[in-house]
Amino acid sequence: MSMDVTFLGTGSAYPSPHRGASALVLRTEGQCWLFDCGEGTQTQLMKSQLRAGRITKVFISHLHGDHLFGLPGLLCTVSLNTNPDPQQSLNRVDIYGPRGLRQFLRVTLGLTGSQLLFPYAVHELEPTTDQSPEEGQLSLEMTAECGPLHPQEQPGRTISLDVSSDSYLLFEDKRFVVKAFRLFHRIPSFGFCIQEHDRPGRLKTELLKELGLKPGPLYGQLKAGEPVTVVESGRVVLPSEVLEEAIPGRKVCIFGDCSSVLGEGPLRLCNGADMLVHEATLANEHREKAVDHGHSTPEMAAAVARACCARRLVLYHFSQRYKPCSLQKEGDEDEVSELKRQAEDALQDSGVEVTLAEDFLTLPIPLRR
Repeated sequence: MSMDVTFLGTGSAYPSPHRGASALVLRTEGQCWLFDCGEGTQTQLMKSQLRAGRITKVFISHLHGDHLFGLPGLLCTVSLNTNPDPQQSLNRVDIYGPRGLRQFLRVTLGLTGSQLLFPYAVHELEPTTDQSPEEGQLSLEMTAECGPLHPQEQPGRTISLDVSSDSYLLFEDKRFVVKAFRLFHRIPSFGFCIQEHDRPGRLKTELLKELGLKPGPLYGQLKAGEPVTVVESGRVVLPSEVLEEAIPGRKVCIFGDCSSVLGEGPLRLCNGADMLVHEATLANEHREKAVDHGHSTPEMAAAVARACCARRLVLYHFSQRYKPCSLQKEGDEDEVSELKRQAEDALQDSGVEVTLAEDFLTLPIPLRR
C-alpha cells in the first residue's frame, strides 16, 4: 500500500523562480490530499507527476495568502478539466481550515462568477484565543457568513476543539483518522495528523492448509477479522489463530506556520510520527526575528521532532533568501544546507533523520514492519 508526500512549494511569503509558495500533496491509493495552496500551486501541479483532478481533500493551515491565494484558481482549473458527463457522479471536494475560509471561498468564487462542475464543502475549525496575539484574531463580524451558499457549495461542519484530547477530529474512515491541532502564529494556525489504521498481518498459509482451508473467499473473511468454519471438520477458525502480528499504521504530521505548539495535545498526537513536516523559515542566528514573525528555526523544529520521537523531520517553508542547493553559488551567504546542519546538531543521538524539502521532491513513507 504505497504512500508518499510530494512538495510543490517550499518557500515562504511568495512564489519565486526557485521556490513555490507553500503546498504539498499526500498521495495514497490514487487519492491526493493537498495541504496548503499558495499562489501558483496549480502551475506547480502541472509541472509535477501529480494530477490535480485526483485531489479529494484540501487542508489549509491558516489564512495567510502564501498558504491560501492559490485555492480559488486551482478549484476553477480542476473544474475546467472535469468531464461534464451528466451520467457521471462527481465526488465532492472537502476543504478543511480555520474559521473564515468558507466566506473567503464563497465571496471569491461569487465575485468572479466562477462556477464549478463538482460540489465542495468547507469544514471550519474554531480557533482559540491563545493561538495568536490579539491583533491577529479575526472578529466574528469579519468571518460571518453573508448571503446564500455558492451554487456548488454544500453545507460544511463547524469543528470545535475537543478539550479532552486537545485536538480537532476532522474525519475517520476505514483507512485513516485525521485530526488537527493548535499552533501559535501571527494569526491562528493549525497542524494536521494523518494516522493510518493498523493493517491485518499476513495469513499463515501453511497453517491454513493444515486446517483444511484452501485459498479463496474464506481467506478474505479471515483478513477482515471474521471467523470461518471448515466445512469438512466443522472447526471454527479464529483470525487470531492464523494471522501474523498486525502491521502498524503509518503517521504523517504536517505543521503550519508557527513559533510554538499549544499544550501537550500536539506532542501526544504526533508521537512516533513516521514523518514530521515542520517549517524552518530562518536559521538559528535569526531566532529573534523568526519568533517575532511567528516562525521557527531549525533548532526549534528539531525540538518538536525530538519531543514527538519522530522518525524523520522534513524542513520546509524557507525564507526566499535560501536558494535550493542546486542553485547555490560559491560565496552565497545564506546556504540552505546550513539549516539542515543546524537541525542535525540539535538532534544528535536522537535517531531522527533530517531532510530538506525542495520543490517536486517526493518522499515515500514505507510500511512499518
